[in-house]
Amino acid sequence: MPISSLPSPYGIGSLGASARAFADFLAAGGQTYWQILPICPTSYGDSPYQSFSSYAGNPYFIDLDDLAAEGLLEREEYEGLNWGDNPQSVDYGLMYETRYPVLRRAAARLLADPPAEYGAFCRDSAWLDDYALFMALKDRQAGAAWFTWQPDIRLRRPKALAAARRELAGQIDFWKAVQFLFFRQWRTLKAYANNQGVSIIGDLPIYVSGDSADVWANPDQFQLDKEGLPTEVAGCPPDGFSADGQLWGNPLFRWDRMKQDGYRWWIDRIAFQFTIYDMLRIDHFRGFDAYYAIPYGDDTARNGRWRPGPGLEFFQAVEAALGPRDIIAEDLGFLTDSVRQLLQDTGYPGMKVLEFAFDSRDAGSDYLPHRYPPHCVAYTGTHDNDTIQGWMASAPKKDVSFAKAYLRLNSREGYHWGMMRAAWASPADLAVMQAQDLLGLGSQARMNIPSTLGDNWKWRALPGVFTPELARRLRREARVYQRLPKKPARQTAPKAAN
Repeated sequence: MPISSLPSPYGIGSLGASARAFADFLAAGGQTYWQILPICPTSYGDSPYQSFSSYAGNPYFIDLDDLAAEGLLEREEYEGLNWGDNPQSVDYGLMYETRYPVLRRAAARLLADPPAEYGAFCRDSAWLDDYALFMALKDRQAGAAWFTWQPDIRLRRPKALAAARRELAGQIDFWKAVQFLFFRQWRTLKAYANNQGVSIIGDLPIYVSGDSADVWANPDQFQLDKEGLPTEVAGCPPDGFSADGQLWGNPLFRWDRMKQDGYRWWIDRIAFQFTIYDMLRIDHFRGFDAYYAIPYGDDTARNGRWRPGPGLEFFQAVEAALGPRDIIAEDLGFLTDSVRQLLQDTGYPGMKVLEFAFDSRDAGSDYLPHRYPPHCVAYTGTHDNDTIQGWMASAPKKDVSFAKAYLRLNSREGYHWGMMRAAWASPADLAVMQAQDLLGLGSQARMNIPSTLGDNWKWRALPGVFTPELARRLRREARVYQRLPKKPARQTAPKAAN
C-alpha cells in the first residue's frame, strides 16, 4: 500500500491519521508487514523510482493536520484550498502548485524558533547539505535539469558553490526544514506501526535519477562524460511484454570506481535505508549480476547490450560493513543461471508473482505456487502489474482459463480472494498482497504500466474502505493458513529474510 494511495482530504496520502489508521487495520487483520513504494520526492513522470534524491522524503507526504496540531499551520491556511476533485486519483500538477506554499508557512514558523532536534537532524544527515542546495538551485533555474546549468555550478566548482550557498541561504533552509518535518513524521508513523506489531518493508530502486542530487554531488560514481551527460543509460531489453524494451534513462554506475573504495557510496545508501525501514526490497536485483546498457540518446531499448555487474563481492562488502540485514531481492524479469546463482549465494529471498504463473508471454517461468520454495516472498502482483480483477478481465482467454482451473477460481467467492488464498496457502515464508486486490478493484486502480507516462502512480483508496469487516476476513484467512503472528513482526523477521 503506497503512502500516496492512503485516503486523505488533501489530494494525496500522507503520514498522519490515515496512515496510523491503516496500521491499525493491518494489526486487526493479523498482518505483520506493510510494504510501501519508495518515499522519496518524485520528479518528471511522478514515479517514485525517478527522484531528485534517494535519501530525501517526499514533501507531499507531510501531514498538514499534524502540522496544525503542532502549531506550525492554521487550519484555514490549507483546508479551503483546491486539492482536486477526484478522491481516487492524485493530481501531481495541482500538488506542486498548492502544497509548497503551505509548507513554506510551516517551515517559516519552524525556523523562527527551531527545536534542538532540528540542529541535530541537520548535523547528522550527511546528504542534506547537497540535497538542499540542489533543490534551491533547481528553483532558481525554474526546475531545469542540473546538467543544463552553467558550468561552474554544474561541475561543482568550489567558489561557485560557496557563492550559491550565500545567495540561496533562505531557500536552502526551507528545503532542510521540509526534510526535518518529513522525517519527524515518518519516524512517528514507523514507531506507531511497530508498536502495533507491523514492520515496514521499504523499496530501494537500484538506479537513481540522472537529474538528482545523488548524481550531481557524486559524478565520479556514474558513467558520465566531461559535461556530466551519461554515455549509456539503464533499461531492459525487448521481451514478450514490450517489443521495444524498457528505456528507463537512468545513468549507470561506474562499478570499477565503486570497487576501489569498497562500494562506500552504496553501503552508505543501504545503511540509511535501514534507519527508516525494518526490511528492504532491492529493486532490479539482476542488475548486480549483469546490467543492460543502452546508448544515450536512443529512443528505445533495442540497441542495448549486457555488461557485467559487481556480482557477489558487492553483497559481501555490504554484509561486511552492515552485518546481516533483512533484504528481499526483486529477481523478476530476464533471469539467467548466473542471476539464480547470485540469489542463492546471497541467501536473500526472491519474489514470486502469481499473475506471471498464468501469463503465456512468460512461458517457462517458475511462478506456479506449488513450486515455490519456502525461502521466497509471494505476491499476487506488484505495482507494475494489473490488479487481479483487471488481469482476469483483460488477459488472454486461455490464460484466464488456466488460472481458473489451477486455482479453482469462481466469481461467487471473488477471483481476487481465490488468487490471494493461493499465495497465502503457498510454502512462501512471506506473502504480500496489493491493497487494490484486497479491495477487489479493477484496472482503474492499477498503479503503473511500465514504459508509459502520464497516467501512473495516481490511485488512491477512498475513505472508509478498510473496514473492520474486511480486517476480520483478512484475519480469518491468516489463521487458516497459519500466518498469524506469534510475536510482534518487528522482533521476528520471516525465515526468508537474511
